[in-house]
Amino acid sequence: MLQDWENREEEKQTRLREKQAELLVTTGDSPSAEVVHRAELLAAELGVLYAPRRGISVAKLIAAHRVHQALVLVQGGVRLIGPEQPPMAFHPSMGFIRAKRVLKGEPDPMLTAARLVPGDTVLDCTAGLGTDSLLFSIGTGSSGQVTAVESSFPVYALIKGGMRHYRSGNSAVDKAFSSIDVRFDHHLHYLRSLPDRSIDIIYFDPMFRDPLLDSSAIGPLRGLANPDALDEESIVQAKRIARKTIVLKEKRGSGEFTRLGFHVEQRGTTKTVYGVIDIDSGI
Repeated sequence: MLQDWENREEEKQTRLREKQAELLVTTGDSPSAEVVHRAELLAAELGVLYAPRRGISVAKLIAAHRVHQALVLVQGGVRLIGPEQPPMAFHPSMGFIRAKRVLKGEPDPMLTAARLVPGDTVLDCTAGLGTDSLLFSIGTGSSGQVTAVESSFPVYALIKGGMRHYRSGNSAVDKAFSSIDVRFDHHLHYLRSLPDRSIDIIYFDPMFRDPLLDSSAIGPLRGLANPDALDEESIVQAKRIARKTIVLKEKRGSGEFTRLGFHVEQRGTTKTVYGVIDIDSGI
């Protein structure tokens, strides 16, 4: 037992050191006291360094502290900046338009495929920039809960800060973002920790095997996100945990649906579709 505890503690310390080498948190050029306070709190929560700007460029801060990226808090937003990648700002992109449609009572293909109703619990296993988590959070409402898991620490840090501090101009969207529980973990490890039949809907949106080259919003993310295909054990675990549905987003015609046992019902000409495993019916 002592050896197991020591091994877990050593693993935690190793992971912390890796996180600290990944990034630091800082602010824009002339931050308000509020932004500085929020940056300090976020850095402490992430377990990384907070570096005040003091007229120093972000590039020089990154070099001086020997990290890979900087998470930059500004009034109403967050950016991830690194010397080997284009800056990536937290923004819901097309998800904002989809969110406003759902708020008006219009259907959304993802929520329809998931059979989501207000009050559901949802686990987004591959959070990315949080767009789909936002839609789930709006659909499930204040009586439900959305948990978003992300295995890339820089992306996790970006959405952790972004969901809390981004201001869209729409209070319902901002509230939906702020209610999402964001976790840093690999989805398979997280799934293994959950009890049977504990989540209504489990969702997967892995990086497409064959990328959509015209998707500009996903371009900067591709270099940071986990590129691995879904492991079959992830689906086995999801079947153990889900109460209603398991949903997979993929490119139309993808062989991943067949490989992993998902049923695709959608018609039309959209480039992306949703496969479903319906726990209630066994399909």
